[in-house]
Amino acid sequence: MKPITVDGGKGTVELDTEGVLQLIWKPGTVLEAEDVHAAMATVNEIADGCEYPMLIDISNTQAVTRQAKSVFSLKCAASRIALLGSNPVNRVIANFAMARRTLPCPTRFCASRDEAMAWLVRSLP
Repeated sequence: MKPITVDGGKGTVELDTEGVLQLIWKPGTVLEAEDVHAAMATVNEIADGCEYPMLIDISNTQAVTRQAKSVFSLKCAASRIALLGSNPVNRVIANFAMARRTLPCPTRFCASRDEAMAWLVRSLP
């Protein structure tokens, strides 16, 4: 499927041929609550009532606001989430997103796409 732009234009979502949802945020993105809500709505629309593993590429994300962080505890069509980052700043953003929060599905930070995809597809039937 072709990537769908999230309302607000800060990212895209697609369901790849392996059955993994991929959310890619644009370079320099500062995530606000409305961005995360819009991404979740797009994910739910694509999933059409099913659950899929999801890769969220935060490698170019600049920051996540506290309000956006609070949205991460809401359930969407993701059965598990791999947060893909490429540097220590991404790890801090991921830890900030996951800290002291009950997440709706298993979530892990991965430093490589191969590691993230291996973890995600191992959950597929």
